[in-house]
Amino acid sequence: MKLLTVIGARPQIIKAAAFSRAVAQWNESHDMHVREVILHTGQHYDDNMSAVFFRELGIPEPDINLHVGSGSHGAQTARMIEGIEEVLVNGEKESGEKFDGVVLYGDTNSTLAGAVAAAKIHVPVFHIEAGLRSWNMAMPEEINRIVCDQLSSVLFTPTKTGMNNLLKAGFRMSGLEDERVSGERVHFRNGKGQYVVLSGDVMYDNSMYFASMAETKSDIIERLHLTPKHFILATIHRPANTDSATNLTAIFRALLTIATEHDMQVVLPLHPRTRKLLPNQLSAELLQQVEQCPNMIITEPASFFDIIRLEKHAQVVMTDSGGVQKEAFFFSTPCVILRPETEWVEIVEAGAGILADADYDRILAAYRQLANHPVHFPPLFGDAHAAEHILNQIVEYLN
Repeated sequence: MKLLTVIGARPQIIKAAAFSRAVAQWNESHDMHVREVILHTGQHYDDNMSAVFFRELGIPEPDINLHVGSGSHGAQTARMIEGIEEVLVNGEKESGEKFDGVVLYGDTNSTLAGAVAAAKIHVPVFHIEAGLRSWNMAMPEEINRIVCDQLSSVLFTPTKTGMNNLLKAGFRMSGLEDERVSGERVHFRNGKGQYVVLSGDVMYDNSMYFASMAETKSDIIERLHLTPKHFILATIHRPANTDSATNLTAIFRALLTIATEHDMQVVLPLHPRTRKLLPNQLSAELLQQVEQCPNMIITEPASFFDIIRLEKHAQVVMTDSGGVQKEAFFFSTPCVILRPETEWVEIVEAGAGILADADYDRILAAYRQLANHPVHFPPLFGDAHAAEHILNQIVEYLN
């Protein structure tokens, strides 16, 4: 059985580690082997945003790299579709064998391209992290995840909320069970239907697998002279924030207030694009205050093991990243969400995250609430074996 795994952005590389481990474990214990070929679109191409994660996480280096790079959504996605389609049509380079299915993650342009390329030529699509919804069509990610869900043969949703979102979005299901529902209407050329699996979250798999390892492989707490539970981890990368002077100013004003008035260290591993935009989006006065504040620690993008330790030992995480929201929850760290909505509504409903948007007053109020009151972290994201469940379902589907 031959699977093409498509990745392109930093979060997908990390998620792929869990699936690659599951494939390796499967092949050790089954006569029928699964061959995973990894295709990197090149959507993230900076070493700190891509290559370092293959080295750190022990993921096999990509078998194929399209080197697409940056560009407009249309141009970038079109180049990806062309490259992925060529691989699927021609089969694996060495053997010419065709692929039995395509594994996709999340909601990036690489996800969208993989779904369109595969579905058009009738290759089954397996979408990991299906069913997530922000209900905000101004987000490119929302468009990507919706399209990928519609084109997928099997949708692996990490939470019950994801399952319910698919029902609300018009998926007609029959035989509703706790872990799997079958589609009534959608059928593919192979005569098989479409179904949804409540699989758990592969990022929870990774976090539990790598948590203890991070304590020995990362020295970022010591290197930055941080005091555990007495610093804030902040990550900002979404265009809704980085491309808006108003939003970015409000966020940095709030972080500066926390750093000065609460005497709290604020660690900012800045996305290259965010760092580049700071001089244009912040006033010269605010930028100077941020750069001169000893409690504001701006660093390069953190490695996977570094980010795990930062999430684990922070007092509070502040982020506009969906993945970081979850990881903070995995490590029982409360989170201020710098967006007006989130796909991970369970975190907010549990009281472990507060939606503050890019609003100065709301950010400060959310921080004070989470820093000064008990927060609970109920089990929401599976049993830390999601990748194994997913691979079992893929094998069953293709057989």
